[in-house]
Amino acid sequence: MQLTNKIQKAIIKSAILHNGQKRKINEIPFITHPYSVAVILSNYTTDENTIVAALLHDVLEDVPCYFESDMERDFGKEITKIVKGVTETNDPASKNLGAMETWQIRKDKYLEGLQHDDYEALMVCAADKIHNLKSNIAGFKEHGAKVFDRFNAPVEKRIKFHKDILEVLKKRLDNEIVNELEQAYNEAEKLFIKD
Repeated sequence: MQLTNKIQKAIIKSAILHNGQKRKINEIPFITHPYSVAVILSNYTTDENTIVAALLHDVLEDVPCYFESDMERDFGKEITKIVKGVTETNDPASKNLGAMETWQIRKDKYLEGLQHDDYEALMVCAADKIHNLKSNIAGFKEHGAKVFDRFNAPVEKRIKFHKDILEVLKKRLDNEIVNELEQAYNEAEKLFIKD
């Protein structure tokens, strides 16, 4: 990965916007996640816009004061489109539902979006899920099953969601990153799902 001006700008913007946020799995600064996703992605592409989108991929979802129009102004329409492709959105109709029901609706919409997303969004998705799975594996090995207590859905449902993503990406994404995702998924499934 080359450190271009646009990538440097995304690193800084992501760090500022995610300042103070923590990862659920291990309470470390959230910014480690988009940085890790960008590094994973850089093993499979040199496309600058895709790497910038990886650095910004959770901003529209997790930063309430930064909007699509802000991202278009700062990074352009192409990067914003990639980020939107991997952004989970809340359905207004689900506002009176419980956390589990809301989680399921968001995940179903995300999976539906993957059926139509562009190649670049699928690449960011794969790198994001690789890092999430590897983080879950590391957290589980260090702290056991209690690491999953902070999530809205049980580990079985979360693993199924990753399996569904893997199946979509195996059909739609012709890139070696899918093999790394499959390896991470297989390790997580063996570790988390007991027969």
